[in-house]
Amino acid sequence: MDEVVGRVSALWRFPVKSMQGEQLSTADVTADGIPGDRAYALVDVESGKVVSAKSARLFPNLLSCRAAFAAAPVTGAEPPAVVITLGDGLTIRSDDADCDDALSRFFGRKVRLSRAAPSDFTIDQYHPDIEGADPAGHRDTVEETKLGAAFFAGIGAPSPVAASAFFDLFPLSLITTSTLERLSELAPGTDFDVRRFRMNIVVDTDATGFVENEWVGRTISIEGGTALSIAMPDPRCVMTTLAQGDDLPAEGTVLRTLIKNNRLEVVEGARYPCAGVYAVLETPGTVQAGASVSLS
Repeated sequence: MDEVVGRVSALWRFPVKSMQGEQLSTADVTADGIPGDRAYALVDVESGKVVSAKSARLFPNLLSCRAAFAAAPVTGAEPPAVVITLGDGLTIRSDDADCDDALSRFFGRKVRLSRAAPSDFTIDQYHPDIEGADPAGHRDTVEETKLGAAFFAGIGAPSPVAASAFFDLFPLSLITTSTLERLSELAPGTDFDVRRFRMNIVVDTDATGFVENEWVGRTISIEGGTALSIAMPDPRCVMTTLAQGDDLPAEGTVLRTLIKNNRLEVVEGARYPCAGVYAVLETPGTVQAGASVSLS
């Protein structure tokens, strides 16, 4: 028998990879994720690499930008134009003729806004100078990292995301309020705002601790018919520590708290600081905020 474990308290999509996103009251959930999620990304023209807030040295102000769709995305259709508010307050649209020029001026590097990931989806990932943040031991250094379908091709495994998708690894992500509350107990005074974790689905639960760690390999059913298979814990990186606009300051304690209290063996012999979980679709449907969530 399924066990009711909570309710959906928030839904999010992020129209442009690594920019601030949109909170939703309802969302379709498909095998490709929530329509419009990570639909666009910046590509660095010189290197050909996808721009990510993980590239904190080259693009330190990426998370100061906010993205929202000009119209609601439709499942199965091309996403509509996206409206981007840059960190300096300038607003541009993806269908403006000078969009790429405006973005390049703001970031101080030549970039273009893209709808499809390169076949060799690679980013420059900055590893902060924090012991335990990276199982390979990288500290205060930049590492070239493959993501999305390119990552899975590199390890010879089937990809859960389309070749053109800008997802890091999986099309859906989930976190519980119990994880956020536990982190706040462990590091009082630190702001563990859910926006730091950039999750699609937030589940409000009465359980305590890092409860979703135990959901890996199981199925989440959401009132209305949507079902998700929980694939793996979600490893966290420097992005959790970065400022997001004026109301969410930089906070290195976020990652240090995860390293100390929730470092998990995501792959054999490699332990990562984790918060939340990745998921893939079992049954499509429409999810509403407030819907009950069951575990089987």
